[in-house]
Amino acid sequence: MDVDIFGKAMLDYQAGRYMEDLTTYSSLGDKDSLPLPYLFRDFEAMPGLEQEALQHCSGRVLDIGCGAGSHSLYLQDRGYSVTGLDHSEGAVAVCRLRGLKNVICSDLYAYSGTKFDTLLLLMNGIGLAGRLDKLDLFFGHLKALLAPGGQILLDSSDIIYMYEQDADGGFWVPDRDTYYGQVEFTLEYLGEKSAPFPWLYLDYNTLQQAAEVNDFNCELVSKGEHYDYLAKLAPKRQ
Repeated sequence: MDVDIFGKAMLDYQAGRYMEDLTTYSSLGDKDSLPLPYLFRDFEAMPGLEQEALQHCSGRVLDIGCGAGSHSLYLQDRGYSVTGLDHSEGAVAVCRLRGLKNVICSDLYAYSGTKFDTLLLLMNGIGLAGRLDKLDLFFGHLKALLAPGGQILLDSSDIIYMYEQDADGGFWVPDRDTYYGQVEFTLEYLGEKSAPFPWLYLDYNTLQQAAEVNDFNCELVSKGEHYDYLAKLAPKRQ
């Protein structure tokens, strides 16, 4: 059985047992650290793209992959009808302990029924699609969760900068048959590791093409300081 590494770490932090940060291992060969306090940040500590995304929310909001609930709590405090959604039982428990009124523990694809005016996917929320060839399935499910006139707000990054650059200014990507933004991650916390899971980083041009194929209008809302961006998608017809 897979261990809820993410949830265990957040529950420890919430309970005042902050001993170490999450360690991430990627298929790109990188080992990195995800500081737990960052998952509990307030609005002032959020990156500019996240702050801007929250200002663009409207109507009923579904915060997909809500984590510790920082984005949902900000919206709730400002009177929005917001629901957090996460497949991590620990994350959902933390959200409730922090005061989030509406939070659901479910896999995204298992959740349906309620319609929302805004779907919020932050901290590279498009990553939940996992693979480039899963984008049609991903967008189809998101469209089913949208109320008429609804919108999707998501951020992502073009990680081409992580690959070696040649003398001509191009980037050397080892596997030409696989989209370079498809990454596999493993999490580690207090000696326990999660099962590997796929994650997708999507450059804006590829997002725009995928949106067009799936009958969405795609708007570049803002660019960040390091290959990242905020985008808004809306169905062309529902």
